[in-house]
Amino acid sequence: MIKFFSVLSFILLFSLNTLQAQNFSTHQVKKGETIESIAKKYFVTKSQLYKLNPDAKRNLKPHTILIIPISEAKPPKVTVTRELQSFREHKVNRRETLYSLSKEYNVTTEELKKYNKFLYANTLRKGDVLQIPVFKTVETIVEVPETKLYTVQPKEGKWRIAYKYGLTVNELEELNPEMGDTLQVGQEIKVPNIEKIEEKQLDSKYSYYRVLPKEGFYRLKLKLGLEQEVLENLNPELKDSGLKEGMILKIPYTQSGLGSLSVDPEKINLASKITDFNTKHIAVMLPFRVNRVNFDSISGTKQSIKKDPYLNASLDFYSGVLVAIDSLKKIGVSLKVDVYDTQHQVSEVIKIMNDNNFEDVDAVIGPLTATTFDKVATSLKEYNVPVFSPIGTDLKLHDNVFQTKPSDDLLKTKILNYIKTDTITRNIVIISDSKNQSRANDIKREFNYAKLVHSRKDKEGREANYVMVDDIREVLVPGENLVFLETQNAGFASNVTSILASLIQKEDEEKELEEIKIELATTHFNSAFEGDDISNEHLSRLKFKFATGAKSYNDSENNSFIKTYESIYHITPDKSAVKGFDLTMDVVLRLVTSEDLYMSVNQSPLTEYVENKFGYKKELFGGYYNSSVYLVQYNDLRIEEIKL
Repeated sequence: MIKFFSVLSFILLFSLNTLQAQNFSTHQVKKGETIESIAKKYFVTKSQLYKLNPDAKRNLKPHTILIIPISEAKPPKVTVTRELQSFREHKVNRRETLYSLSKEYNVTTEELKKYNKFLYANTLRKGDVLQIPVFKTVETIVEVPETKLYTVQPKEGKWRIAYKYGLTVNELEELNPEMGDTLQVGQEIKVPNIEKIEEKQLDSKYSYYRVLPKEGFYRLKLKLGLEQEVLENLNPELKDSGLKEGMILKIPYTQSGLGSLSVDPEKINLASKITDFNTKHIAVMLPFRVNRVNFDSISGTKQSIKKDPYLNASLDFYSGVLVAIDSLKKIGVSLKVDVYDTQHQVSEVIKIMNDNNFEDVDAVIGPLTATTFDKVATSLKEYNVPVFSPIGTDLKLHDNVFQTKPSDDLLKTKILNYIKTDTITRNIVIISDSKNQSRANDIKREFNYAKLVHSRKDKEGREANYVMVDDIREVLVPGENLVFLETQNAGFASNVTSILASLIQKEDEEKELEEIKIELATTHFNSAFEGDDISNEHLSRLKFKFATGAKSYNDSENNSFIKTYESIYHITPDKSAVKGFDLTMDVVLRLVTSEDLYMSVNQSPLTEYVENKFGYKKELFGGYYNSSVYLVQYNDLRIEEIKL
């Protein structure tokens, strides 16, 4: 008997090995299976199964062993989607959280917020009645596509195309071994032959991150602050494939991090969408410091204004606010406006908060300075009153805070990503002084092939804030050159830009001179590039590029605000006045076109006025920041927006 089982085992083992050698496998039929379902499972035809298993035609019994040919065809891709079927109500009990409810009902926390919009602005409370979405899971089989040719468009880099077609950057490169390091406009490359509707589109509400070698979920948690569950919810393919080097991940929008890229949504004109004509109550808080003004004489008053930068800035900003209030009244908006002088003192802010009722205030604009602003935001947090900072960039983003000025990190990221996604092959040079060495290093990390030029030192080893012509000439090459200049020193900026402008060279066959093109950029636009020392002609010749939170209005645009302002004040508005107008218009128009200011973030993703645009994003655990910036360049002595 033992010998019998040994021989039988040998025969079975031999048979299985023979089947595997001939590209066959076996399948034990389960109850309820049909020949059609088995054929579909193994991607073969019924005739192929019947040929190897003729008895299956007569009777397919459970536990029958079938011989299965191994198909050479690649298995189709199965996509799983969920269709909304209905809703069920749930009354929140004590200790229940969005996370626990998402697990209980097999939905995401974001889906709970989507169908219960009050959760975007409020925390979950006992007694809240929620609409729980009920989904039906649908599996769709899509045949594995073959490749097609794709023509590279302007500003497209490898990561954009890889994300669009659901590939890692590595897979795109393997598909196109001759593609090269940099894509050229009009270049044809191979991509999966998928339907247009299946192509992934960049979403302006998110950033995108390229997975580096050896990065796992733990490392990404430390780097991005995101749990595996969050990443998988945003990138469902991760549940099947796991993390792969070169994969492009969708992540919550961040205002820092050079791995993030973004696209602005379409601008919305709120003035034509007013639905709420009830009176809105706003407060404006500015450090006028009227208590310091000398009112004894006109000359004394003027002298006080000149000497006090806070009073000067407050008056300019408030002049724009007044024009906005008048403009809003003309289009039917009813406003109650309270104006407070914070005196640039936290103690005065505390007094204002104690002496006045802010519970029915719809929004507060100001204060200007960080300490006073934080005190107001903290005090009004319990009433959920939105507080807008006109100029702050390094604020503590409480849940009710709106930071309207884009951060320096966001501006730096914007210009670097613009250069990175440019398809033109360039020689990159970084010129900096010692105070901006860290910025130069940041750029070098993004363009590791870039050449560095530093400001010269004097005999004592101190910063001399100049370079020589040969210092720059030796790092330039024939063709395209892009130079980053990182400095806050006006003399150094003037020295470098004049040299760069002089080194631009046209091709001359007779003199055997090759063409040298030079363009200039900076990651930190500041007063050094605006002073009298620097030549706008040089900046125009170099097509000087930078990112900014506010563009300059065009005199030829026939802007009604400019005309109104000049007719009232008999001067041209400065940037503070324009910001006062733009911000007031945006805050009030958001109030009268959305359920509240928090909902307007999603309902009105991007607005634009004279010089400023507002597209707010929410921090994962905090308030809101303006993520919309301008990319601009000098051209013919004017600053114009770069159209992407």
